[in-house]
Amino acid sequence: MVGADVLGRIVARTRERLQEKKRLFPIERVLASAPTPGTRRPFARVLADRRGVNVIAEFKRRSPSRGAIREDLHPVYVAQGYEIAGAAALSVLTEEEFFGGSIVDLQEARAATLLPTLRKDFIVDAYQVREAWIAGADAVLLIVAVLADHELRQLHAAATELGLEVLVEVHDGDELGRALAAGARIVGVNNRDLHSLEVRLETSLELIERIPDEVVAVSESGLRCGGDVRRLRDAGFDAFLIGEHLMAAPDPGAALEALLRDAGLVQPGGA
Repeated sequence: MVGADVLGRIVARTRERLQEKKRLFPIERVLASAPTPGTRRPFARVLADRRGVNVIAEFKRRSPSRGAIREDLHPVYVAQGYEIAGAAALSVLTEEEFFGGSIVDLQEARAATLLPTLRKDFIVDAYQVREAWIAGADAVLLIVAVLADHELRQLHAAATELGLEVLVEVHDGDELGRALAAGARIVGVNNRDLHSLEVRLETSLELIERIPDEVVAVSESGLRCGGDVRRLRDAGFDAFLIGEHLMAAPDPGAALEALLRDAGLVQPGGA
């Protein structure tokens, strides 16, 4: 998602805000007042179905590396456009300070579609996992680079106990080993180097052989055309998380449809 130094600042601020939130809104009180979420949508199952090409299409307003991307678009408009275009699942950035997101974005986007929805954030505490469950998320992101092994295992278990699926993000072979040891069943390979911020699709290509067949493999970051998708799919990836390329377009849904058409996976006129 971001460089190592920026990542450290984001995580530090996340922990600070979280402590204040836990003080003001204890999770027991939140759980007592929140409605029970409905049935979860199958995130891993749709990504593993290789009869089509499975794009996890992302809604995000801005990023530390690029700044503002599209702050004029409503999550409902974007999510519905993605669904019409043929997205397999939806990712919603909920981090507030650096990405301009919110839990409300996730709630509104998910309610407007039938797509399984991922809460993409810098999750460091079980409080955030419960927040995601209350908001109706179907899956959460855990980033190996920001978690100790015991935290990764505990948060993965906490999500699983609530019926949430977990996309575990890695950047290199060591992190992949840690993810698999923690029980990851969905692994996302982020092609962005945490130090240089360079994006290399080769990162995914180098790691795919080490991802077991029974684990859903997702390639993240830097996918900009149908050729990228075809190349990674042929290498063995099950799904592709695409955000900035789509959000920077005048119409994100149309951009997704064009990318899938470029990949030779849909006919003109829609998915």
